[in-house]
Amino acid sequence: MQKYDENLIVAARELVRGVPHLIANLANVASLIFNSVDDINWAGFYILQGNKLVLGPFQGKPACIEIPLGRGVCGTAAFEDRVLAVDDVHDFPGHIACDPDSRSELVVPLHKDGKVFGVLDLDSTVKGRFTQKDADIFSALAAVIEEIL
Repeated sequence: MQKYDENLIVAARELVRGVPHLIANLANVASLIFNSVDDINWAGFYILQGNKLVLGPFQGKPACIEIPLGRGVCGTAAFEDRVLAVDDVHDFPGHIACDPDSRSELVVPLHKDGKVFGVLDLDSTVKGRFTQKDADIFSALAAVIEEIL
């Protein structure tokens, strides 16, 4: 397991415990990820509004504001309601190049009341950065977020 796995989840749970402000919680968790995980150049959230994902709290370079469902890695993960780890985003059909430096991406859907609420999105400049262990860790972290939605 990566060195940040269990500690990251515990830290995220402590950050959001008892805090009734969703945007503040998402901002703090994005910052926690960005500052705790190696080889990440973007960490943040997109929130589903109608048939588009809209940029939420994040850390990193400026990002795409709206992503249509079914388009790009984030839109596909949300539309298909599944975790997506992409080794090279430039090979992903319909990839949206918000940051041309990003090479790999991990997207984990977030749920509220059994429906997709948004996604947790992580980017890296390192091709093939995200493993199955990363997908498991960030799925567990997404579950922490889902508890406060």
